Amino acid sequence: MNTTDRPDHPSNIETLDRLRDFPVLAGIPENEVRWLQEQGEPVRYAVGDVVVRQGGFVPGMYVLFEGRLANVVEQGGVKRIAMEWSGGEITGYLPYSRMSTARGNTTVEEPVEGLLIPREIVDEMPAVCPKLTTKLVHSMLDRVREFKANDLQLEKLVSLGKLAAGMAHELNNPSSAALRNAKLLRETFEAAESAADVLRAGTVSAKTWKLLGTLKELCATHDSSMDMSALERADREDAFCDWLDHCNLDSGLGAQLAGSTLTLEQLAELTTDLNGEQLAAAVTWLAHTASVHALIRDIENASSRVHHMVNAIKGFTYMDRGSAPEPVDIGKGLKDTIGILSSRIQQKNIQVDLTVSPDLPAITGFGGELNQVWNNLLDNAIDASPENGTVSIKVARKGEDIVVFVTDNGPGIPADISDRIFEPFFTTKPIGQGSGLGLDVAQRIVNLHRGVMSASSKPGYTEFVVKLPTTG
Repeated sequence: MNTTDRPDHPSNIETLDRLRDFPVLAGIPENEVRWLQEQGEPVRYAVGDVVVRQGGFVPGMYVLFEGRLANVVEQGGVKRIAMEWSGGEITGYLPYSRMSTARGNTTVEEPVEGLLIPREIVDEMPAVCPKLTTKLVHSMLDRVREFKANDLQLEKLVSLGKLAAGMAHELNNPSSAALRNAKLLRETFEAAESAADVLRAGTVSAKTWKLLGTLKELCATHDSSMDMSALERADREDAFCDWLDHCNLDSGLGAQLAGSTLTLEQLAELTTDLNGEQLAAAVTWLAHTASVHALIRDIENASSRVHHMVNAIKGFTYMDRGSAPEPVDIGKGLKDTIGILSSRIQQKNIQVDLTVSPDLPAITGFGGELNQVWNNLLDNAIDASPENGTVSIKVARKGEDIVVFVTDNGPGIPADISDRIFEPFFTTKPIGQGSGLGLDVAQRIVNLHRGVMSASSKPGYTEFVVKLPTTG
């Protein structure tokens, strides 16, 4: 018999003393502590050692006397520490655990000394160590909650990163346009004032000033009913340019004049009383006036776009709202989510159709988290859809439930992985493009709201269905 097998061997006595002083084992009966000492295998690991590899078999339960272990998970091409354990803690395969493989690499951060209780021995613990088993089960539940909270937080961070990138692109266009047009506005206004000064310096009849005032109002007006096709707009510009050429005026002003409600016949009335430098100044003044008001409209549109995007962000995140359950408008949440993802939708030229049944009741829940569900489902649908594809979203009431259908016309989910799509860390996306947590987190949020989520797929058609109860 090996000397270390003897209960009175010095190393065994030392191990038993360390177990008796072990924080987690406080209050555990002596016979259960001795059982751990008898069944445990001493282990030592150096810094950098990988105790268990991601996806590998977990050999048993680790009682850590000293050192520190870290569970490092690689998600979306990024490594992060999901959990850490230090001396005085127990980790690994615990009683009643359904863990089959490791969800990350368990690496040594500080030299480790402890005991390994083999997996098959751990399965015997409920019968021989009931007190310890009870304590470890509570520990395992805490660990599961922490893992789930970490997963949710990670997915939120991943979504936030995508949201920030999309918003930067989406807000950059209108804000840049507003800045550019504001600079042009200053230059154009100054040019209009210079032309007006020429008119004021000359002799212009009261009748002509009245006509100029009327024409100025027409240049300042944009009539949406005059919106034309590109070909019609080009023909209108050509007509103004030809008239300007005929009058020996700057034909470059034709595009500015063509954007107003002014007609050639009205403009031609100026030639009755004006000619030469005064006619050129009058036409220049009117053209720049038309440009000033066109630039103002463009700035207003750009600012309105920024305003709507900010409102969509606030609606999507439920900014400034409490953390307690409250009435949630599912239709509005979906509209906000579509707005948030608009840049990605435009990049692939995807048509997104949203149909919401009228008089849809609100549900009681967490709006920000439900918007995370819609974001994950729509993000996946956009990824799956081909260029110029179609994503359809329908929201309807069925009995006491609200049902959301999200469909796309992508290639479909391969049959051999269809039963794995809700597994944590499972993804078909290239490294760096997916965490493998989107659908897992979405399903958890739906379950939190006492709902269910399902999926069906075939080539050219994939549908996700979320059913949420309206009653408390």
